[in-house]
Amino acid sequence: MVSIRAAVCLGLLGFSPAAQGSRFPLPQVVHNNAAPAFARASVGGGKCPALPARVVLRASPTTEDLGVPASSAVAPRAKPRTGLAQSLLDAALASPIWKYVMVPQARANIVKTAEANGIQWNAALSWIREQDGPWKGDGRSDSNPRHSADGYPDYYTHPFHAYEDGNLSWDAAFEQELAGRAVGARNFPAYGEAGEDAFRESFDAALDSLGASVPRDGIVVDLGCGTGTSTRRIAARFPHAKKIVGVDLSPYFIEVGKFLLKVAPKSIQEGGSWVTTIQADDRIELTVGDATSTGLPDSSADVVSVGLVIHELPTAISKSICNEAKRLLKPGGQLWIYEMDFDSPAFAAQRSNPLLFSLIRSTEPYLDDYADGVSEVRAHLAETFANTRITAATGRHYALVAEKGKGE
Repeated sequence: MVSIRAAVCLGLLGFSPAAQGSRFPLPQVVHNNAAPAFARASVGGGKCPALPARVVLRASPTTEDLGVPASSAVAPRAKPRTGLAQSLLDAALASPIWKYVMVPQARANIVKTAEANGIQWNAALSWIREQDGPWKGDGRSDSNPRHSADGYPDYYTHPFHAYEDGNLSWDAAFEQELAGRAVGARNFPAYGEAGEDAFRESFDAALDSLGASVPRDGIVVDLGCGTGTSTRRIAARFPHAKKIVGVDLSPYFIEVGKFLLKVAPKSIQEGGSWVTTIQADDRIELTVGDATSTGLPDSSADVVSVGLVIHELPTAISKSICNEAKRLLKPGGQLWIYEMDFDSPAFAAQRSNPLLFSLIRSTEPYLDDYADGVSEVRAHLAETFANTRITAATGRHYALVAEKGKGE
């Protein structure tokens, strides 16, 4: 899930469509520069590229395939960041200067960049705010869903993505898809406002190369769906799926996502009001829920997808989500994960710079935990699932497919 955190560290968390030494080989993704169409390469004439790019992850004793040191199941944790410069930066990040000066300035910069790349951020934001949704605050009981929902896990209630209320706010929900388009345009400039499509196409191709598939009349559960960008994409890619269920812990994101599906706006480029064209789809169901305990039936899903979510979570929560995914999957079902790869040189270099990474962590409070815990999560997947495969998606991101045993 991409959010306004990109406003604060745009360029720091950027990515390149080209491989930059990722330890996982890249699948062969071909982008047609002549038009905003993103074709997947077909190797050997098949729909899914028959690539030697993937790495098969197995349980011990071959955990080195996961990036887990052979001598232990978990990589060592990063050293604490110390020193006078670090102390001064920590003080600045905790002061009103960060909240009232740096964050607004960074936000203004990303909006300016978005507009320059053809993304009508201000127009789209004004449009969604003016719609007759529960955010109007007209006294209806649902105008503040946070107050009517059950309690939230402690990790979810902290400031996040440069929003004081984290994902539990209308502003975060309104701007999620706007920020996603802006980050995509920034990092895939050849595609302008369609840069996010190129980014997500890279994940599609990587998953395809690993054998990701949805059976006819299949059920897909999209955990951490936000306002439904990923959920809608899955629905569009697999028209033969019976149902696609998006689950997110934020009622604000779910309400905005439901509204967008209901009104199905066209993009501003097509004469509409939103940053993308949205197709109404009765197969999509968006619901508020905890990804660690969804309440959905056992063995009810053919696919569970978790995209760009676990870098926002403590490691223990990520492992719990993997366990929940296995519970939800039918025998032989697949878990799809696509995420940041902190083994890549670009992200590793950012993290090795304490001051730089402190700025990033200021809006991503669990990023250190994610980077430290990647090997632990991958080892857990290899031990929990019958067959797990991984490949690079971009120079800084990977994709993974884990299958539940057919006899389970």
